[in-house]
Amino acid sequence: MQGVPPLDVPELLAYLVRQSSPFLDQIGIRRDISDKIVESLCGKRRNKLLLRALPEGDSSLIEGDNMNDELELRIASVLQSTGHHYEGGFWSNSTKQNISDGKRHVAIVTTASLPWMTGTAVNPLFRAAYLAKSERQNVTLLVPWLCKSDQELVYPNNLTFSSPEEQELYIRNWLEERVGFKTDFKISFYPGKFSKERRSILPAGDTTQFIPSRDADIAILEEPEHLNWYHHGKRWTDKFNHVVGIVHTNYLEYIKREKNGALQAFLVKHVNNWVTRAHCDKVLRLSAATQDLPRSVVCNVHGVNPKFLKIGEKMAAERQSGQQVFSKGAYFLGKMVWAKGYRELIDLLAKHKSDLDGFNMDVFGNGEDAHEVQTTARTLNLNVNFMKGRDHADDSLHSYKVFINPSISDVLCTATAEALAMGKFVVCADHPSNEFFQAFPNCLTYKTSEDFVEKVKEAMTGEPQPLTPEEQYKLSWEAATQRFIEYSDLDKVLTSEKGGDRRKSRIKGIGKSVSMPNLGGMVDGSLAFAQYCLTGNEFVRWCSGATPGTRDYDKQHCEDLHLLPPQVENPIYGW
Repeated sequence: MQGVPPLDVPELLAYLVRQSSPFLDQIGIRRDISDKIVESLCGKRRNKLLLRALPEGDSSLIEGDNMNDELELRIASVLQSTGHHYEGGFWSNSTKQNISDGKRHVAIVTTASLPWMTGTAVNPLFRAAYLAKSERQNVTLLVPWLCKSDQELVYPNNLTFSSPEEQELYIRNWLEERVGFKTDFKISFYPGKFSKERRSILPAGDTTQFIPSRDADIAILEEPEHLNWYHHGKRWTDKFNHVVGIVHTNYLEYIKREKNGALQAFLVKHVNNWVTRAHCDKVLRLSAATQDLPRSVVCNVHGVNPKFLKIGEKMAAERQSGQQVFSKGAYFLGKMVWAKGYRELIDLLAKHKSDLDGFNMDVFGNGEDAHEVQTTARTLNLNVNFMKGRDHADDSLHSYKVFINPSISDVLCTATAEALAMGKFVVCADHPSNEFFQAFPNCLTYKTSEDFVEKVKEAMTGEPQPLTPEEQYKLSWEAATQRFIEYSDLDKVLTSEKGGDRRKSRIKGIGKSVSMPNLGGMVDGSLAFAQYCLTGNEFVRWCSGATPGTRDYDKQHCEDLHLLPPQVENPIYGW
């Protein structure tokens, strides 16, 4: 690497801007603006600089247009030519867990568990099953354990468990009945407490301590914002080699509907930026309806329960044999709270009551707003029949032809995917949350209320097309798992021991990640340190809405999970 020319002023400015992007993003300057500044500073000279910096004759590496990688390789080559080597410092931990048994370990951490039938209980469970099915890596699913008093508030039909082993058996039986194969992954529990105000489970104590250090390799944080709002413990990226966050919930949309929602949404937006930047290497957003978080990409990494695809196949076979399978009209199914689309549904039906004369619709759901929703519909004299909630795969729902879902608060509606898998028409809003579904012929999207009426009439008078094999695969968990592996960079991580990134490995001797102090890493580390200090104060936690007593697990958790008291085994955060 002799004769490498020194950095000039535009290159230094470009690198400073790129490394400052975390700080600039925090104060509202978008990443695409930072990228344009970098490109304007060194874009014209990129090929010339790389040709001078790379080994003689190896010009093939300048193929592609990733300016960030090329700039950093240029910096690394100059540093190497000086003999400099950065070993890490106060803000970063360059010593991650080494894999000694030859097989990688994936820990999936989520915020809910069966029998609570919510998305963060069901989808991570399927993800664990299908990742483990490939047998390329060991998989652990880490779910919250609720004490019996909280179980009675959360789990349906008065179902409770006296031990984690009993709940694990229930979870495995439920899952294997649906996937049709024996699952081979570990289920572990961490202490959790139910918040009535937030209708969600918050971790108690340091969740990272419930993954043994020997297995701390790859972490998948389902709802990374939720898991880390009040996280007081070891930084995830310090303990794990690679941390991926998956955003399930459009928190900002829900918060905006509350009192002082605009102010709360503003604060939560910046807190979400803060905690995901501090704890995640990569963030996957199921749709563009969610907040644009640092280091995030949009990709649907969820599939549908295999039984819905089987129902669709059965219905298609019966139609092909000449049977009438759709004897009922339209329906909606979802938890009966206003934010789940009921406000939009009632407004649309009320506004176009005359246009939809003779149109009747069945609604299935239970929830906190059930009485108010039903009273409003009766007051407006809408042709809506309300029924108790039931499993979407229930036999009584197979013969409905049209699923109507006007919700715009969802990130990616599971019920919509299930309806499409069963071969039904879906009428939904032209909204980022539904972008994945728009490629399916049976998905009819509307932009205006008048368009809604037209799409409902089209669906009620038409016949849905049977799903093609390609469309069935696109909805499956096999396809979702493949998308996840690709977009989370897990494919590169899992093969890193076999050569890593081929493009960069061709530059012998250039270590990109530890070649020099990284300003972005320092910002991330300072954010994590500030969070650790703030979340350690019970008064600050209470002011920010944390459930009292969640900084540490309690005596009942100790008994249920066989833990030492927190004052005895309180994890020390090692910077």
